[in-house]
Formats: sequence, C-alpha cells, structure tokens
Amino acid sequence: MDEEELKEKLSEEEYRILRESGTEAPGTGEYIDYDEEGIYRCKACGQKLFQSEDKFSSNKWPSFKDAVMENIELQEDQSHGMNRVEVLCSQCGSHLGHVFDDGPQPTGKRYCINSKALNFEEDNSDP
Repeated sequence: MDEEELKEKLSEEEYRILRESGTEAPGTGEYIDYDEEGIYRCKACGQKLFQSEDKFSSNKWPSFKDAVMENIELQEDQSHGMNRVEVLCSQCGSHLGHVFDDGPQPTGKRYCINSKALNFEEDNSDP
C-alpha cells in the first residue's frame, strides 16, 4: 500500500501513530486490559506481531514480553530527549511503540505498543 491508500484505510489518529511515530494517550488504548486468546497484527498491513500468551498488564499501554521477532524491526530512537528503542513492523515500516528492558522474565523485555497500531484476531492458526 502506498501512503495515500494508508491515509484512506486508517483513521487520522491511527495514521499519526503508525506512519508519523505518534503515541496514543496513556491508559486510553482498547487493548490495555484485553485478555482474549489470539494474535495481534499490524493495523496497516496485517502482519502477525504479538501473541496473546505474551501479553501482560502494565496499566498505560498494551505490553508484551516477547514478539514475533522476524516480523519486527528495532531502531534506535533519540527523539524527545530520550534514548529508546523503537519497534517497527518489518513488512510496512509502521511505528508500533517501544521496547524496554524492564519486563517480566524470562525475556526481561516490555514491548510497549500502541493499541491503535494493532488489530486483534481470535484465530491464531495463521502463521
């Protein structure tokens, strides 16, 4: 999809988050307390990113202790005067959120992801 198609497909807020590296307000995302079993996909392109079994409660944004590693890219982010690691969809390059080293074991990771960057799918039989 080109940018014009994405602008038509996504809401203004989704486009701002996914394509302009925005962030949704803390505590407002629909998937924060969501506990259904399934998979989370990139809202822009549909690529599988996270599994519900790796999701944990963190109060402000949906958080995961692991990701489908071949489907994400990590990139240094020094915006807003902070030194962080940005999480991107490897297929379409969309901004998903950030990853931190303060998550639960065994990974110790906290993938802090915007709800508006995700679509949830109950059927996790798709690779």
